[in-house]
Amino acid sequence: MSSRKRKRVGSCSGHLPCPDGTLTEVLPSAASGGGFDDPAAADVLLRLELDDPDPLSIDLHLCSAALRRSRYFAALLSDRWQRPGRGPCPSPGGAISHRLTLKVVACPGRPRGPFDAHVAVLRLLHTLDFSGAIGSVSDALEMIPVASELLFDDCIRACVRFLEAVPWTEEEEDGVLNLIPFLRREESQDLVARVLPVMVEKGDGKSVPEEMLHGLIDSATRSHPNVATIKAFVAKLLRDYPSRDSVRRVLDQAFLTSMETVKDYLGKYASPDFRVAGDNDEREAMQRLNLHAAVVNAKHLHWLVERMIELRVADTAVAEWSEQAALAADLQKTFRDDAWKNIAPGLLSLVIKSTFRLANAVVSGTTVAPRQVRMKLVRGWLPVLNVCRDIVSPMPTGQKSVIQELEETFLSIISTLPMSDSQELLQQCLSFSTRNIDDCPHLILAFKTWFRRANRPPYDGVCP
Repeated sequence: MSSRKRKRVGSCSGHLPCPDGTLTEVLPSAASGGGFDDPAAADVLLRLELDDPDPLSIDLHLCSAALRRSRYFAALLSDRWQRPGRGPCPSPGGAISHRLTLKVVACPGRPRGPFDAHVAVLRLLHTLDFSGAIGSVSDALEMIPVASELLFDDCIRACVRFLEAVPWTEEEEDGVLNLIPFLRREESQDLVARVLPVMVEKGDGKSVPEEMLHGLIDSATRSHPNVATIKAFVAKLLRDYPSRDSVRRVLDQAFLTSMETVKDYLGKYASPDFRVAGDNDEREAMQRLNLHAAVVNAKHLHWLVERMIELRVADTAVAEWSEQAALAADLQKTFRDDAWKNIAPGLLSLVIKSTFRLANAVVSGTTVAPRQVRMKLVRGWLPVLNVCRDIVSPMPTGQKSVIQELEETFLSIISTLPMSDSQELLQQCLSFSTRNIDDCPHLILAFKTWFRRANRPPYDGVCP
């Protein structure tokens, strides 16, 4: 067995005289395990004893010089804790000068043997071969509690460095979270930064997860080149996200932002001041840009509406859409001018589809809207629907367009209102009629329903 010499720094496996009269410490080679569990080199006999009603134990032959790398053993082996007459080993050959016992707490869920983690850490005290001993996340997770118990700082740092550098399974991440409270702040900061959000006061009130969701939605609707694929991916993340309240807040904010953007561009396009000011060519170019931007943002808005309805968080969207008298007026101005057909032919379809999806959510009960919201939704958007009916070519008999679907939905909402309100709104729906009466059964049914109710005796507090 090869050996190396150095000045004595404590008791060891053996001592030889040097020419200068000092004692030198003989340490086993690294290849032999640094003297770990080597009776010939040991001066410490350590018993690992399971703290259990049915105790199990193992004995290990260890070197005190290696054990002193642990602050726990350094204190335990110091002169202040020694009994009289117990000093360093007097000669080579591994005479035992210290007999110690270390209790090991039984861990039923531990996948390995009860002593494996302690044996691994004690071996590292002798070899310092951290890269060879820490080969997996489970190795590091099992060693850290033992290294913390023995105050073996180098081992703790090596384990944390390994954990910080490799990916974890969800179960392993739970193990890391359980360890963090037992580490010093400087030891755990890299792990904390990876698994726990930083406490930062934000003026917008968004939490870290909500900020991330908001960024994903923004990428899906605006900035990412592969829009369709990203939209599908973000939609799945929103469906699977555990906090429906967070999803609601993020989608509400995104909806309001997109809606305000559509209103802004359409307002500029429909503004009479903008239409008469400036050079004709420049004005036309700006009008095209405004209308094109309105269409792009209307697409984003429609995608958001679909997500909100799918996740049953469209309450805010329905309420806000029912309040958009200015937007509805600008759309009527826009659709009455044929110029939009060449610049943004998809605008009408997007507006009608979004309105239909929100109104249908009310009819189906997916979104339970108050009576005032239901009435405003129909009253505000019925004029837009009537303008669109005059633009869109009638569908062949037996086929439904989204225009007719919105008509049926509005009539269904009207049927949920008090008779005085429904009387007013039904008269505005006469334009739903067609030359062929058979093509508008929804309108006929709506009037029949109203007249059936109106012909009943007035309610005097007694059920008929």
